[in-house]
Amino acid sequence: MDKKENPICEEKMPETLYRIGMFAGMNHVTIKTLRYYDEQELLKPAAIDVQTGYRYYKLGQMSQLHQIRALRNMGLRIDEIKKILDGTPEKQLLMRKRKQILLELASLTKKLAQIDQAIEEEYSPTSSHVLLKQIPEVVVATMRRRIKGYESLFDMMPEMGAEMERLGCVCAMPEYCFTLYPENEYKEEDILIEACEAVKEAKEDSEKIKFKTYPAIPMAACIFHKGSYNTLPQSYEKVLHYIEENNLTISDSIRENYIDGIWNKDSEEEWLTEIQVPVEKKESIYE
Repeated sequence: MDKKENPICEEKMPETLYRIGMFAGMNHVTIKTLRYYDEQELLKPAAIDVQTGYRYYKLGQMSQLHQIRALRNMGLRIDEIKKILDGTPEKQLLMRKRKQILLELASLTKKLAQIDQAIEEEYSPTSSHVLLKQIPEVVVATMRRRIKGYESLFDMMPEMGAEMERLGCVCAMPEYCFTLYPENEYKEEDILIEACEAVKEAKEDSEKIKFKTYPAIPMAACIFHKGSYNTLPQSYEKVLHYIEENNLTISDSIRENYIDGIWNKDSEEEWLTEIQVPVEKKESIYE
């Protein structure tokens, strides 16, 4: 058939333009969304009426809009989608997003396990939940001594306070008083103990008091214990169980941070101690 006999073959039909409202309805998105994509230069209108400011779109732009919406549903950011539209391989960014989601999923799974563990544990009026946190660097006055039993602490601490006062020590604020057990084992007697009190600055060492700077602890498993020191083993059991369940290992000396005690509370039930256990991740045999 001669082309002259079929005028449709001689020229293309003009492409239909759709106003923003109709185009939005056709694609089940809001006008606000299309305007936002325009502002972000993800999907510009095919034409804009200079007199009315109306935006117009072509049917061919539906595939691009579909791609943008699909990528947004996968969690990609606007800047990441823009890179894909500018030529970055889609697979490259999707693989990166997949890795990010897996890390987030692992974190959520860990939190879920902690919640399940907390639900299953019997309520204890003496112990709080275990929390991982950093402990900052601290300058301390220390007194190291081997004591017969834990009751000897009540004699040791006033002696330490008197010596600190004689040396002109000024306690840091907030107050941070703790003990270390350098032998890292639980003993009922013949206990090597190091009592520490945070100070604003170090003084000259004396026969009784030495001054040290303890570096920051990047990660410590901490639990608050309410009540008598006689029930501390219950809280130790809880925090050590947490460490084992979360693939952690103890990395340094355990601290007992005394917040409230005999010096400011009338009842043992009101004593508050924080057990701070420096920890680090166990090395995996698969790494």
